[in-house]
Amino acid sequence: MILDKLDKKILQFLVNDSRQAFTEIAKDLAVSPGTIHVRVKKMERMGVIKSTSISIDYAKLGYGFIAYVGLFTSRSLASPEIIVKLREIPEITVAHLATGKYGIFCKIRCKDASHAKDVIFKINDVEGVENTESMISLEESINSNAGLMKLFINE
Repeated sequence: MILDKLDKKILQFLVNDSRQAFTEIAKDLAVSPGTIHVRVKKMERMGVIKSTSISIDYAKLGYGFIAYVGLFTSRSLASPEIIVKLREIPEITVAHLATGKYGIFCKIRCKDASHAKDVIFKINDVEGVENTESMISLEESINSNAGLMKLFINE
């Protein structure tokens, strides 16, 4: 997978604002909008760009309570089936297969502590989950890929 300097700069613009118009990016990079379009399509075909997204303030939508839940699983081989069941719980926004203490590690978004308790009970009811351990997030201080993109672009 070969990305040149222009591709990397385009990625940096898109990571900072995925809704930025190609014409604006083209103007800043002194190339044609068609060039930006072709390069973005190429990176989509390569699988480098998987999707575009927006950042939502979930607290303003009533889902400001964040907790992380480590799942102790009965066996590693059960993890794919457990993940299928976890996808059915909408409050689980992220799930990772993990090494170490937990077999799976999840991020949940809820309305409050009572709602989180209900979600954790649902997680505990999933077949193959032996137990859970939870941590409440007091504040999400960093949620950005900008630093990683700077590192990649400067390679």
